[in-house]
Amino acid sequence: MTKTQAVDIHGRSYHRTIMFVLMLMLIATLAGSLMQSTLGTALPTLMDKFSIDLNTAQQATTWFLLALGVMVPVSSYLVKKVPTKPLTIITYAFLLIGVLVTCLTPEKHDMWWMFVVGRVIAAAAVGISMPLLQIAIVNIYSKEERSFAMGLMGLVVGMSPAIGPTLTGWILNRSHHFLGFTLPDNWQAIFYLPITILVVVLVLLPFFMRDIIPNEDVKLDFWSLLLSSFGFGLFLLGFTNVSNDGWSALLAVDAPIVIGLLLIIVFIWRQLKMEKPFLDVRVFKSWDFSVATIAVSAVMMAMMGVEMMLPTYLQNIHGMSALDSGLTLLPGALFIGFLSPVAGILYSKAGIKRVGVAGLLVLSVGTIPFAFITASTPSLAITLMYTIRMIGVAMVLMPLTSLSMDVLPKAKAADGTAVNNTARQIASSVGVALLTSVTQNTINNHKPGMSLKLADPLKYAAKTLDASMDGFRLAFQVGLAFAVIGMIVVMFLKEANRQTNK
Repeated sequence: MTKTQAVDIHGRSYHRTIMFVLMLMLIATLAGSLMQSTLGTALPTLMDKFSIDLNTAQQATTWFLLALGVMVPVSSYLVKKVPTKPLTIITYAFLLIGVLVTCLTPEKHDMWWMFVVGRVIAAAAVGISMPLLQIAIVNIYSKEERSFAMGLMGLVVGMSPAIGPTLTGWILNRSHHFLGFTLPDNWQAIFYLPITILVVVLVLLPFFMRDIIPNEDVKLDFWSLLLSSFGFGLFLLGFTNVSNDGWSALLAVDAPIVIGLLLIIVFIWRQLKMEKPFLDVRVFKSWDFSVATIAVSAVMMAMMGVEMMLPTYLQNIHGMSALDSGLTLLPGALFIGFLSPVAGILYSKAGIKRVGVAGLLVLSVGTIPFAFITASTPSLAITLMYTIRMIGVAMVLMPLTSLSMDVLPKAKAADGTAVNNTARQIASSVGVALLTSVTQNTINNHKPGMSLKLADPLKYAAKTLDASMDGFRLAFQVGLAFAVIGMIVVMFLKEANRQTNK
């Protein structure tokens, strides 16, 4: 794996532990990523235990996404200012603290705020840990060695959204016996695995981690931080509220999106005027970086939007439990994990244009059947179609991310990573919001009136089911459109003048 001798910023060799450092960061980032994907399945249980309604329970997800979105742009400043070793340890320590606060929250209605605070702390750490891992890979490995490592990162990005809900459903649905131990049957158990992982990582990391990312004497620009935090925070808040309030909600949706977008524009203008910007958006001057970032955004919208809608379809239409719907989608998650490192090798051998077009073609082909899905579509067919989609995502997601780093000078890795991850986070939120609203609006427009329910209950039920299926089909068609857009965008890649990045 490591053909070259790796040294830290102090000139000390660390080639014997290079893969071990990467693995520690990967599993810690996986623990953080699981915190993002597990809670949806646990919401009904939390509503019951804390005696709260759905809107209150969803605050845990809303605030997590907001804190995550705000911290990703800040990661560029922190990575450049703070030495890698203490920043990594502090980040994972905060992640552990956030998970512990959430896990130890008393089951009382008036203590729900503590649960949400724990989620915010964890999300802030996740917002730093993912870009930190990506920048570390850029600085640890040469360009020739980097693709496989970025493929391993794809394990974290691709597998956690499906493994998290499945694992949560398995824990919450029954009590278990494992290796002679009785696993507790409570919601706190969903946090035990991440806590264990983080404790082990924090014990080992001080002995193996090095200061591998060069530091700069950058100053914190208060106005840039303010514009970034409120701009991205409000923008994401608006799209997060769409699923509950709809697009016509002025205060909850429209105003935050518009105000957030205006603040982001002012933020970008300020960065272009600064000699040493808080976040250097000039990375978009690189054609291949811009194209790759747009393509990654399209892939994330196609992946996350459909991935969020499928469990709802399986539970509402097929009557599956959260656990069973998670198991239906689990093979696809496993495939994206297995194939992400292989995709990195293919990218090195064949180039991003061939791999990218092929991957997005597979993603599109796998999505087409969902555009014609019915209430009687067998769950086995859904598993097969979803697996094909995930194969396409695995082929393209990390290679595109790796390319976006390859075409930039290593000195711009922190800014490029922050921009790329911010775009990915926004695309995920926008994709989920669009598909959710498309589904709900179609159902509302096509569902029969209450008069039919009184006159003919059976016909009312049949038409209601038809309205739901119309909504799901249209949402999946939008997901297909994102995949096709991504395939068209990838064709504009040049791949001609790459940086050596060694």
